[in-house]
Amino acid sequence: MTEGIRVAAVDDVEPGEALVLPQELTGTEQPISLFRDDDGTYYALDDTCSHEDASLAEGWIEAGEVECPLHATRFCLGTGEPMCLPATKPVATHRVEVRENEVYLFPGTPRTR
Repeated sequence: MTEGIRVAAVDDVEPGEALVLPQELTGTEQPISLFRDDDGTYYALDDTCSHEDASLAEGWIEAGEVECPLHATRFCLGTGEPMCLPATKPVATHRVEVRENEVYLFPGTPRTR
């Protein structure tokens, strides 16, 4: 999948917000969410917290991290790594590109720095 899947327009997700992407669109078994950090950078992560079954899209997004709404584990949006307990396992990241005011997702392709 070299071109990615168009998942949103840049204005569909405000800074500090997230959007759960339909699995019919992503073609994945796990839900993926598109996050937009305070600085406008887009990220995509598996939506389910690795500690408990909670949607990360319902969490708080700030300073490159998303905080799980259930037990307050913070995950790095860039790497998926947990930044504090109780989670100890990372969540998967997915590559995202912005082209001509459209956001494209590459499911299963990890984000590179």
